Amino acid sequence: MKSRIYADTSVVGGYLDEEFQKVTIKLFEEFKSGIKTLVLSDLTLKELELAPPKVRDILSIVPEKNKEYIFFDKKVQFLSTKYIEEKTVSEKYLLDAQHIALATIYHVDVLVSWNFKHIVNLRRIQLYNSINLKYGYSLVEIRSPREVINEE
Repeated sequence: MKSRIYADTSVVGGYLDEEFQKVTIKLFEEFKSGIKTLVLSDLTLKELELAPPKVRDILSIVPEKNKEYIFFDKKVQFLSTKYIEEKTVSEKYLLDAQHIALATIYHVDVLVSWNFKHIVNLRRIQLYNSINLKYGYSLVEIRSPREVINEE
């Protein structure tokens, strides 16, 4: 069974970032070939509307058959609000909390991000997951793209 991988906006931008490019390109090759499914949210797509065209165009590399779309709803709003209320991240980082909530609500296999301060951070992952359990949701797996690519 293919892994369903939620990629936040930082991963799309990582395709053109010298520091993250090699790994990000490898991950997108896995999405393109169908080894993995790229899960995109309406939140990610909205954030990318503000990005330069060359960043937005990266998603076109992946065929539609290898993409899955998920959508912000009341459950996502509730859970992301709890992350803020319980101080996992401050309100300034609501978008990060919303990405985590989307990945949780839609039971993706893993959320990948290059955001090491507010997302791929052990202390915060533990806090996100403690809140998930407190409110009856499952644990969410959060990793950097480096941790999910198939190494040869």
